[in-house]
Amino acid sequence: MTRLLTAIVTPSPAGGQYVSYQPFATETVAPRQLRIWLPPGYDQGRQRYNVLYMHDGQNLFAPPDSIAYGPWDVDRCLVALAHKGEVGPTIVVGIWSSGANRAREYAPAAPLNTLPQELRGEVTKASADGDTTPLSDRYLHFMVYELKPFVDANFRTRPDPSGTIVMGSSMGGLISLYALAAFPDIFGAAGCLSTHWPITTNPTLLDNPADPRVEQIAAAYRIWLNQHLPTAGRHRLYFDHGSETLDSLFAPYQEKINALVAGKGYRRDLDWRSEIFPGDAHNEAAWRKRLHIPLTFLLRA
Repeated sequence: MTRLLTAIVTPSPAGGQYVSYQPFATETVAPRQLRIWLPPGYDQGRQRYNVLYMHDGQNLFAPPDSIAYGPWDVDRCLVALAHKGEVGPTIVVGIWSSGANRAREYAPAAPLNTLPQELRGEVTKASADGDTTPLSDRYLHFMVYELKPFVDANFRTRPDPSGTIVMGSSMGGLISLYALAAFPDIFGAAGCLSTHWPITTNPTLLDNPADPRVEQIAAAYRIWLNQHLPTAGRHRLYFDHGSETLDSLFAPYQEKINALVAGKGYRRDLDWRSEIFPGDAHNEAAWRKRLHIPLTFLLRA
């Protein structure tokens, strides 16, 4: 695909600069805004950089797009960690979500497609046209075959899996783990904060977590992960959750994922980490407060 893109370059309040594309045209998903953060010193050398691909890019940098809890401030966090020598040199690629179709792009398609048809249609909220078909395989195709080649061709990256990390929160945690399991030769690490293990965003189901259909949906992902998550040795995984608001639902699901990961040979605190943050809610303020923990683990110098 020939790309005639105009880059808008602006300084980052944290240092470094943003390179934004509005929109970034794709062949497989709806066009969306893309913002790439280049850390301080990028334009002064020939060094190659890790690349951290992050979902919900509209919430990562100051000022965020109309959210109540502020941005993640990922650029500020990385500058502070780099100053202390705790992370390697890293570029951040922030991918804006698609708005109304966010849940459909982030819900893992392959496991959901194993569910009975009548349940499959209940998992996500319908789009404006009533379509509930998962779009995550198309979203990953965009990331792997369109976005990553573009980033690697235009910036000084470390394109191998050890330099390619994916991260997100809530549904963004689901798609991050799905990306690593589906493309283990592309992504070397995944950060999954407050992962929305029930998968469903349908209030009819989510408001009643004791509904056996919720566990049936979540179990479909675990079965798929047991078949596709790479065994330990070349990848790093980070999980966490709080205890308040939506995060209060996640502990029993995370415990089952922890057992699955351990069964694949991952060594806790070495190539796998799972944390609980009592009192933390399901919002950007909580993720911003603890962001240094997954970044240090996944991007350690």
